Amino acid sequence: MMGAERRVSPKGEALIKADTGPPETCYLSCTHPLQPPGPENGETRLLQCLHLTACLPRPCIIRNALQHWPALQKWSFPYLRATVGSTEVSVAVTPDGYADVVRGDRFVMPAERHLPLSHVLDVLEGQAQHPGVLYVQKQCSNLATELSQLLSDLEPHVPWASEALGKIPDAVNFWLGEAAAVTSLHKDHYENLYCVVSGEKHFLLHPPSDRPFIPYEMYTPASYQLTEEGTFKVVDEEAMEKVPWIPLDPLAPDLARYPSYSQAQALRCTVQAGELLYLPALWFHHVQQSHGCIAVNFWYDMEYDLKYSYFQLLDSLTKAAGLN
Repeated sequence: MMGAERRVSPKGEALIKADTGPPETCYLSCTHPLQPPGPENGETRLLQCLHLTACLPRPCIIRNALQHWPALQKWSFPYLRATVGSTEVSVAVTPDGYADVVRGDRFVMPAERHLPLSHVLDVLEGQAQHPGVLYVQKQCSNLATELSQLLSDLEPHVPWASEALGKIPDAVNFWLGEAAAVTSLHKDHYENLYCVVSGEKHFLLHPPSDRPFIPYEMYTPASYQLTEEGTFKVVDEEAMEKVPWIPLDPLAPDLARYPSYSQAQALRCTVQAGELLYLPALWFHHVQQSHGCIAVNFWYDMEYDLKYSYFQLLDSLTKAAGLN
């Protein structure tokens, strides 16, 4: 697909164009809204779905994928303030922007606060202060459960992806935060369609085949707790079992401690407003963002097929060989 253009309409209208990019990046540019196959134009719509499956299991950025979403034009800070400003949302709060991260011998989760979205916007615009770094990042479909007033500004799922994957998403999540907010390196058992509405997201990715070079260790789970004085302390989660997590920071890897990581092949990409990143299940990802970036992602449960079995085998062999 790289560097090629495919025309399928009898009138010669370009439907999807694959742009030439860096060798590690796959791009698709859309000149029409993507829809699932249908009786009216089944051939062209089927092609749209095949473009997704043709990229499997490789990450792919689809340009102009959200042009038909009202959110792309409407979701400014003033609009959010007027529409959902008084709505309380779950906000992750950390001292340094890193949530779900290894600190010493602890796996530390963020403190969670319920704040009016208007207060979060005030902090982002420098009109108010709040201890730590704020990130609206609660998963489990926080868009529907906490910000349902915004649902009419976008699709409830990605129709062409739902058709290609044969299911609807398990969760639709809303993301908004400061530039200092970072998602540490991890993987998910979901096909992830990550849509940037404003700003940009910076992804560092590793394929599942890099598992032997990515260290895991077991950690006691804990959470940040925000004190009345505005400081943070780490409190153990006594009811939880130890958690396997990646202790390595891919932006500044400690190769003296984890020399195998030098053999891993990191891919980097930036997803801009109006673009959609297809991130296959089991791909490791580390995420940064521009200040005030707004995004929505759709989680589709993965198929527990040969791909999953391969990863489980690779993971078991890595542990048996003591490569962690």
